[in-house]
Amino acid sequence: METKQHVEYTVADAVVKELVNAGVEVAFGIVSIHNMPIYDAILRDGNIQLICSRGESGAVNMADGYARATGKLGVVITSTGTGAGNAAGSLVEAWAAGVPVLHLTGEVASPYLGTGKGYIHECKDQLSMMNGACKNAVRLRQPEQASSLMKKSIQEALAAPAGPVSLEIPIDFQSAIIEDVTLEEIKVESLPDTKPIIPEKVAAVLAKSKRPVIWAGNGVNASGASKQLRRLAELIGAAVITSQSGKGSIPEDHEQCIGHFAAYESTKTFMEKADLLISVGVRFRGNETSNWKVPVPKEHISIDADWLAVNRNYHATIGLVGDAKEILSSMVDMLERQALEPKSSYLEEVRQLRDEVRTQLRETLGPYEIFLDGMKEVLPRDTILVRDVTVQANVWGSRLYEIYEPGTSIHASGGGIGQGLPTAIGAQIGCKDKTVVLMAGDGGFMVNAGEMVTAAEEKLPLIIILFDDSGYGVLRNIQDAAYGRQVAVDLLSPDFVKMAEAMHFDAVRIHSADEFVEELKKSLDNRKPSMIVVDMDKVGPMAKPFGGPPGAAEAFKPKKL
Repeated sequence: METKQHVEYTVADAVVKELVNAGVEVAFGIVSIHNMPIYDAILRDGNIQLICSRGESGAVNMADGYARATGKLGVVITSTGTGAGNAAGSLVEAWAAGVPVLHLTGEVASPYLGTGKGYIHECKDQLSMMNGACKNAVRLRQPEQASSLMKKSIQEALAAPAGPVSLEIPIDFQSAIIEDVTLEEIKVESLPDTKPIIPEKVAAVLAKSKRPVIWAGNGVNASGASKQLRRLAELIGAAVITSQSGKGSIPEDHEQCIGHFAAYESTKTFMEKADLLISVGVRFRGNETSNWKVPVPKEHISIDADWLAVNRNYHATIGLVGDAKEILSSMVDMLERQALEPKSSYLEEVRQLRDEVRTQLRETLGPYEIFLDGMKEVLPRDTILVRDVTVQANVWGSRLYEIYEPGTSIHASGGGIGQGLPTAIGAQIGCKDKTVVLMAGDGGFMVNAGEMVTAAEEKLPLIIILFDDSGYGVLRNIQDAAYGRQVAVDLLSPDFVKMAEAMHFDAVRIHSADEFVEELKKSLDNRKPSMIVVDMDKVGPMAKPFGGPPGAAEAFKPKKL
């Protein structure tokens, strides 16, 4: 009779145990000689699905996309040195977007740390490299503390403001035999009906305001506060501007939703007359505020989980630091006890601004207006739209394609190209029953094109819309405006259809807007990995070329500092 082989309990087992205890169901990465014990422990445990990427950069993006779409912790496992370095750029994106990701990486054997002896995969200072790319980076220094450090790292990644935490474990520690320890955090829970007390000054400011504006960021979505934000807006009659990360915090067909149009001149003019700004979990990024030229009223209530967010970019008269959902709930309760009546004339101005900025943008699209309307007509309301950094995504995918709920709008907050494909894969892994659509350009797409095989291997019904103009379109336009010439922006595109088919995708190249809509319907019905390649030369140009963020061309012209 065959007996089951006894397996000693190791650091790798402790790592997996804490992942399972934290509710982790999926991990992304590449197996290596510097993480093999962890992979073997995952196999033996059997509770975590392993998604095998084709590169460490893509693996981090997948964990990132998974976390954004599901609201859960994203987990990625990489190797040491070069492997960790390959992950760094994508970790920067997770940091910029405030995404809870746990990055598990190996390290050289502990006796060789910092010696420079040439141990395989050695890096001069891996911990510092990871710390520069993450919210925090830590190293396991005693095998017996594996469970403790895992719990601490997971908590830190999830704690507001969320972000990636890198935990490196020397390879000899991973297989070190340790005792299985029961480790629980004992907390004194507050009463369930306890709510934040809103200062009386806030009530006075809200009651006095006649032209309020709410600026909603990712903090609304991260805290699950979209219902509370919408109710607040309706109670006080506020216009709602969203950052790109804040899309979905209020349904974008709501008549008070201005949306991601803060930097538009019409919005700036409107903001000059506002008498109150309530910002909720928003970073006020430079590219979304015309480098902080969007005017804000003197009275500014800043709501954020991060103490350092207050006064970081715009002066605040009142700072409320804490969970956005709890704070907004208390504000709504307070306001519902008052007899507030939003001014109908102001709400009409809000509706007019909403229509004006959308009309202005639509007039620039040319044939791509049919693309937009086709996507809105064909795709389900809860479609997750992932946008790589490309002209069509930036111009209308991030503004005119309507988002109705949190977790269904994903973009590259840090602005790095090429991360869209693996991020979309992660989102689809986390939301198998939803439609996930990626908008990408040919230049950025090639950065992580190999991850198409990962999507095919997992049989994901991902739809890729690839806008092919054989180059970096937005940079062409900026260079033309700044210098009257172009350099290093033209690219030789592969035959994307053949490439996609070789990667086990259904693929087609379209030459008109009407073709696009028909092919999108087919892709949606097929529920297979699909790519629609848009021949932009044949479809034609936009009615007005996109010149990048406001002031981009001027910023690159020679000038005295």
